[in-house]
Amino acid sequence: MTDPADPPEALFGPDSQFHRFFNDPRWALAVVRATVLEAAHPQVGAALADNSTFVMHPWRRLRNTLVSLQRMFGPDEAVRQKEASRLNRLHARLSGTDARERPYDAMDPAVRAWVVATLFESSVTMCRLSGQPLDRATTERLYAEFRAFLAALGVDPDHLPATLPEFWRYYDRVVEEELEDTEALRIILFRLFDHLPAPPLLTAVPTVWAAGRALAGPALGAITVASLPEPLRRRAGLPEFPGAQTLMQSAYLATGLARFLPDGWLRTETLIDLVYLSPDADGPHAATLGALRDRMRQAGALLRLAVPFADRDGTADAAGPRSAEAFFTEVLDQTGDGFVEWPDLAAMARELATRLDLEEPAETRLYSAFADWWRELQAELDTDGDGRVSRDEYARAVPSLSGPALIRVAEVLFDVTDTDGNGVIDEAEYRALFRTGFHRTPEGTAHEGYTRGAFVRDFLAFMTGRRRSTPYDPLLADA
Repeated sequence: MTDPADPPEALFGPDSQFHRFFNDPRWALAVVRATVLEAAHPQVGAALADNSTFVMHPWRRLRNTLVSLQRMFGPDEAVRQKEASRLNRLHARLSGTDARERPYDAMDPAVRAWVVATLFESSVTMCRLSGQPLDRATTERLYAEFRAFLAALGVDPDHLPATLPEFWRYYDRVVEEELEDTEALRIILFRLFDHLPAPPLLTAVPTVWAAGRALAGPALGAITVASLPEPLRRRAGLPEFPGAQTLMQSAYLATGLARFLPDGWLRTETLIDLVYLSPDADGPHAATLGALRDRMRQAGALLRLAVPFADRDGTADAAGPRSAEAFFTEVLDQTGDGFVEWPDLAAMARELATRLDLEEPAETRLYSAFADWWRELQAELDTDGDGRVSRDEYARAVPSLSGPALIRVAEVLFDVTDTDGNGVIDEAEYRALFRTGFHRTPEGTAHEGYTRGAFVRDFLAFMTGRRRSTPYDPLLADA
């Protein structure tokens, strides 16, 4: 293991083993595999099923995860502490009971240790499966970094064993005795891969995306299943397709070879920006992304002319209002279970707070405002009394949704943006909110001042489905 006298900071930053993996294309396969192993833990699986947006917004969740890992493993201790505090506040809000009435708590240290363990084990496995296994010294170094990661989250690192031999015994025991065939595991393997929505860059070519997904989705599922531990595959009854092991080995070998491309060709943050972010965003990739989006729109238009029966993506009326059903599905139902409940609104608050990098108490104020809005929605729309709002219940009440609680959400959001408290979002605040936070400039809004009334009006227009062309689409509606 590493020298115990080394300061924890030595395990992070550009010289860390994790940092070397971050831009490794094999890491994509490893993260998917680790996510499945996490989801197979009953507590993690229940938390994901109840609260996660990975079904409706997988690209957004992927981006947030990668940004968080960059912050946690970066060289800046202050940034690491701030991100750890944010993650702890986020996880402290995730608790409940699963379908078998068993409690789950995202702050349980043993559960958090398992999540870190899956990332470490999947990193080691990706190297082994690609024919380049880590030597013992490198593996020990990587393990020390992940234990330091756990400690940075405020969790006693001894929730993971101190040595590698002990870790492998711990890992085998959890796989054998604790992992289950959870709903979240099934959703990831057999729903997410088969119905993965197009990232924002490719929304202009839905037919092309659907055709590619029809081939890549099952293949990715088969590769992931083939890479899982045999006891989990057996317990979960996961299918073993002919040739899946060969396909899995080939995929890891091929992605491993991509590491030898010239430096800078495969940078994780660049690829995520190109796939996910808006062309109106500030940053070095905005021009490239704008050009790519234009090409995609042209290709989509040509394809629709050439193939009259091709799926329509709705971009023709992108500036118009959504139907009540479309708004319910695309915006309100953040978890994708067909109903609106508190976790859906909590996901909105979480995304807003994350993108705006809010600190306490501003984050708590925003969550409280969304909680009030949920109580208002439940009181006015839940006509059958089942504790949630269905699509039909929402559609029947759409004209009267701009209640005082939703207005309060807009006002809180305005207040946390108006940092100098002068009642107007000035140019610097405007830039922080829309250009930096939402990566979009709203049409018709002057940079010299955005008043409370104008801000509230635009927010309500979006949150009631009356307008699409606002900065909130890439934040709350895009996948």
